[in-house]
Amino acid sequence: MAKYFGTDGIRGEANSGLMTPVNLLKLAQSFGVTLKRRSNRPKVLLGKDTRVSGYLIEGIIASGLCSVGVDVLFVGPLPTPGIAYLTRGMRADAGIMISASHNPYYDNGIKLFDHNGFKLPDSDESYIEQLMDSPDLEKYLVNSEHMGRAKRIDDAIGQYAVFLKERFPKNLKLDGKKIVLDCAHGAGYKVAPKVFEELGAEVISIHNDPNGFNINLNSGALHPQILAEKVVEYKADIGFALDGDADRLIVVDEKGNILDGDHIIAMCALEMKSQNQLKNNGVCVTIMSNKGFDVAMENAGIHVVRTNVGDRNVMESMLSNDFYLGGEQSGHLIFLDSSTTGDAVIACLKVLEMMCHTKKKISELTSVMKKFPQITKNVKVNRKPPLETLHMTTSLVREFEKELGSSGRVLLRYSGTESLARITLEGPELSQIEVMASKIEQILLKEIG
Repeated sequence: MAKYFGTDGIRGEANSGLMTPVNLLKLAQSFGVTLKRRSNRPKVLLGKDTRVSGYLIEGIIASGLCSVGVDVLFVGPLPTPGIAYLTRGMRADAGIMISASHNPYYDNGIKLFDHNGFKLPDSDESYIEQLMDSPDLEKYLVNSEHMGRAKRIDDAIGQYAVFLKERFPKNLKLDGKKIVLDCAHGAGYKVAPKVFEELGAEVISIHNDPNGFNINLNSGALHPQILAEKVVEYKADIGFALDGDADRLIVVDEKGNILDGDHIIAMCALEMKSQNQLKNNGVCVTIMSNKGFDVAMENAGIHVVRTNVGDRNVMESMLSNDFYLGGEQSGHLIFLDSSTTGDAVIACLKVLEMMCHTKKKISELTSVMKKFPQITKNVKVNRKPPLETLHMTTSLVREFEKELGSSGRVLLRYSGTESLARITLEGPELSQIEVMASKIEQILLKEIG
């Protein structure tokens, strides 16, 4: 079991716990040593989102890498998928994104990519953890002659923007399309509006003035209510909500309805199938996806594979099943023919392409799926004992599962990135599953203490 790495890299409160300068320096040095097993002089791309702590962490990570003989390329604020793309495009040995994704500004994290732009494999993460705990990490420090060098890449946003625009069919334009774009004061605040405007759309950007402290604050993919109001107010064709590092997407239709990842994946799957682009006639989602998604896919004759939560797990399943499409209800959407990780802007372009191609409104396209009533409770916990040891809680879960039968389900799990237990229920009546969720929460907190 991983000691430091969670479902999406390393994450925590900036300048505290695992995210202190001392620990981050060890992480960077250990990552550099790991890379030097394959290259004498590795080159690492280093990006960040808009958190104030990014300035501190960026310098520490670069120092650690240079101290063990690794060169660093600074690209500044850029979406996580932009780091994955540029790592491949610039033939770097690895990429690092400094971001805590959808978390508040006071958190931060480290996401590591290999030379192909994929999340780092478990074997490398395990080796890094061993090095971080090693008492003689200093033996890997190089002399002055072999220290790494750092330089800044000035046009990273421009390069990434070109790549994104090339993903949109050249025979289509966005002329006449009005888009409200919520950038969550995050890493996509420059590149996302630029791409849509240069493809011809009228873009109304909101929450795109980062100050280091407002990332994800009542905005973006976790808080799309304001976006929904603006879409109706401006009579826009569609609204897009990104998260802090622009690897998640939530859509708002022209009526102001909020559509999560399940809706987006469902309509994309059906459209790709109709165009003979749905490789192996399958799609990968997580255990969190709504049961209504399965019904929609079954009706269309599309095979569904479910995996544990985390876009990394989705990606691994997509690769093993040779699928092009996968994602999470939370808005991580992976189009493997275009990107090696979830990319919110590419997902936006895929949705816009469908609207242009079919000449349908977004509400028509997403009507292919009808959600079952679903509720998720996020319960703060101070520890995470194995769920199977919580006998009263698991007994209650089994009781409710039996009561719901085939008309619903119960899912209890810990968050991989936060001190939370997540209780998710689906069933025929919202009032029924709300009562069940509250009872599970009470017993869970009683057992954990």
